Amino acid sequence: MKEPDRSIIRKVALGSPAGWVVFGFGSGLSPWAPGTMGTLVAVPFALLLKSLGSAWFWGILVLAFCLGTILCDRASKRLGVHDHGAIVWDEMVGYWLAVALVPLHWHWFLAAFVLFRLFDIFKPWPISQLDKKINGGFGIMVDDAVAGLYTMVLLAAVGYIRL
Repeated sequence: MKEPDRSIIRKVALGSPAGWVVFGFGSGLSPWAPGTMGTLVAVPFALLLKSLGSAWFWGILVLAFCLGTILCDRASKRLGVHDHGAIVWDEMVGYWLAVALVPLHWHWFLAAFVLFRLFDIFKPWPISQLDKKINGGFGIMVDDAVAGLYTMVLLAAVGYIRL
């Protein structure tokens, strides 16, 4: 598919509150590493979510994933490109999943950031298969959720071994 014109991307991103959210509050419009910029924007939200307590954290995370499935699908269709790089809500939700079990310490959040980005960029199995085979909003969201899950499990194991 042909890459949409930059003005169309900006129109979709800035044309509605849903677009603003899906494009990571504008971070997805970055010309350099929009996925990383979206993940960076997710960090303060992760701190806030973790401070709400476990039940609220998980409830909001599930809601964010489900809402992301719908909103990312709409944005993708408006752009005419499946999982356009400027759509970064999936990275944000994936990062929130990545930090779900870590303590509120900067080194854990940094480790989650680096590992999540590596899993998202290199897409080890089955992330690569999910990315290629599943379309629509669910396809946009699920590969980043699995990257977040990989990160969460790895960091939980490191935390367990450290005890």
